[in-house]
This record gives sequence, C-alpha cells and structure tokens, in this order.
Amino acid sequence: MSKFFGSVDEVTRRLTDAGYLPSTDIATAVFLAGHLGKPLLIEGPAGVGKTELAKAIATATSSDLVRLQCYEGIDEARALYEWNHAKQLLRITATDNEGWDSTRDHVFTEEFLLQRPLLAAIRNPHPTVLLIDELDKADVELEGLLLEVLGDYQVSIPELGTVTAVRRPIVLVTSNANRDLSEALKRRCLYLHIDYPTAELERAIVRMKVPELDDALGEPVVRTVGALRELSLRKPPSIAETVDWARTLVALGTRNLTGTIVRSTLGVLLKYQADHRIAIDRLELPAVEPHDRRPS
Repeated sequence: MSKFFGSVDEVTRRLTDAGYLPSTDIATAVFLAGHLGKPLLIEGPAGVGKTELAKAIATATSSDLVRLQCYEGIDEARALYEWNHAKQLLRITATDNEGWDSTRDHVFTEEFLLQRPLLAAIRNPHPTVLLIDELDKADVELEGLLLEVLGDYQVSIPELGTVTAVRRPIVLVTSNANRDLSEALKRRCLYLHIDYPTAELERAIVRMKVPELDDALGEPVVRTVGALRELSLRKPPSIAETVDWARTLVALGTRNLTGTIVRSTLGVLLKYQADHRIAIDRLELPAVEPHDRRPS
C-alpha cells in the first residue's frame, strides 16, 4: 500500500476524491498498514463505513476489490478453494484403466481447482484490495485458516504446494465486535476502531453526497440523527441512512425540518417498529395526519 500512498495527507486527499471522507485516525491507519505491509483490522458498530473504506481504497488505488463475506458456517471450501469434484469424477471415469496413481496426478491440477476469495486475492497479479468482511459472524475455526494468509500472504494446497502472493494485496478485516477475535489473528494486524463520525464530519459527508440539500438543513439533519443514536435502539441509523434521509428530504422539497416531517420519514432511518415507538416518544414527535380516503 505504501507505493500508493506517500503520506497521511495523500491518503486523505485520494480517499476524499474517491468519495470517502476519512478522519485523521482512519487516514493514519490506512497509511501505516501500507507502510508496514500489515493487514488492518477494523472494528466498530454496523453502518459506520468500514466496508465503504475498503471500496474507497480500491478506487483510490485502482485496485481490484476481492470480498470474502463472512457468515456462520463458512468453511475452507467457501473461503480458500475447493476441487471441482464433478469434473474430477468425469476424468477419473474416463481414465479408469490407468490406475489411481496415474489418475491422481491428472485430477489434482489447476484445471480442477476452484478459487475462492482468499486464494483469488493471493494469486491476482494486479493490485488488489482483499476485504474480509464481518469476520465476527463466522465461526472461530475460520480465523485459523486466515492466519497463514494474513501472516505470510500465502495459501498451502496439499496437492499443489504453497501458493505465495505474486503481489501482496491490501488486506482489510472488518468486525462489528459481536464476539472477540483471537489473539493470534489480532497479532498479525494493525487495529482501527471506527465509531459514528463527529457531527462536523457527518455534515461534510452529507454535503459531499447530497450537494443539492438546502444548506440550512444540514445541521438539523445531523443533529436529529445524532439524537436518535443516543437512544437505546435495536439498530441506530447508519451514515448511509443519514445520506438516504438527506436525499429523501430533497425529493420532498423540504425547507424546514419539522417534527411532522421527521415522523413521516422515520422509516428511512429506523427499520424496526420498536425503534419507531422509542423515537416518537423520546423525541416527542407529533402524530402523522391520516390521508383523506374519501372518494373523489
């Protein structure tokens, strides 16, 4: 990554050009990860821009983005590689008279290897950003598979040998901190915690993403979202939902952010009925007038 970013200021400038406004902490972590050649582990609540950061780095560095989306039950075959068993069986059937020793040399070759994200990123000769997204959703066993990739930038395939990265990828590992990741994995990474942005930074993000929003609305929009995040909600509004709400207000031609407007557009920000009830009560939002359903 150091060959792409010469300084922290350059990280800030190029990520901003890619549509991502980084804080100083984020820009510094991205620069150091590249300078030291280490993966970057990013933790924080959902919706603070962890995945978007990887996308922005890929754009800023003209790199391919390879994403491993983690989930409960993901295994080596989905993360690293697997063999095309159906194709192998056809080859074995076609060469049945040659004996297993001869056939084995034919079926465990590149022709039958199915690359999954980790191996694909390691073998890609082009600049690559490898995003291992939401690792905390995966079983702890997956972390063991990652150690070789994150520590040595290589993958061991028993039938073929060790595959070492032709060009080291930029590796970002994200976690919503729903469970603790292993110490072994953390030792191989630099660490960055991303929280919701400051009001000033979020206003800047909204201005960049929704330039048509009335200037007078930027401050109350961000203030209202901040107030919602202070409540005990099941899912606080993300930065992306703040941007969506700003676009909603533009579409409605809103000039003043009234309680009625907030109440009627609350579904853009909050996605659970219980959260709506909490917000309406705590923010003292007025009831929405029912539409006149009389026949015309």
